[in-house]
Amino acid sequence: MIFQDPYQSLNPYFSIFDTVAEPLTIHAEGNRAEQEETVFKALQSVGLSPPEDFFYRYPHELSGGQRQRVAIARAVVLKPEFVVADEPTSMLDASISIQIFSILQNLQSKMGVTFLFITHSLAAAWYLCNRIAVIYKGEIVETGSAEDVIKHPRHEYTRALIKAHPKFGKT
Repeated sequence: MIFQDPYQSLNPYFSIFDTVAEPLTIHAEGNRAEQEETVFKALQSVGLSPPEDFFYRYPHELSGGQRQRVAIARAVVLKPEFVVADEPTSMLDASISIQIFSILQNLQSKMGVTFLFITHSLAAAWYLCNRIAVIYKGEIVETGSAEDVIKHPRHEYTRALIKAHPKFGKT
């Protein structure tokens, strides 16, 4: 799981190594040397380079974007097939958000991981997702390919979301 708030989702008492290695330790994956290699690769895969420079740093020493990269590395360190990403860019500025989207797309293509991307941003969903489900008042009101939902919305709420976004609504 990748949480929304990179400032609250990381334990301030854990080093970055301990944070990313925690799932490995819980699941008894490898000895210390193997865990170091796995964490090294995970940090590298999310653009924290050189990875060893981050091993013994703590969350308060990192920017929001770096913290979110650590959270992503922790989420994928066990090479899962499925990861829930709950608003992973909502607390980041636009340029960092684009970098995070690129990291997620890269992980998806290299690892074959499926992301359930929860967002309020229809533009982010359109950019990042193959399929979109629109939820209104707690119910799924529309699903389809990202292109189909954006170009041919069937539900009134979806149309309102599209109209509210300058790029889609031409306002």
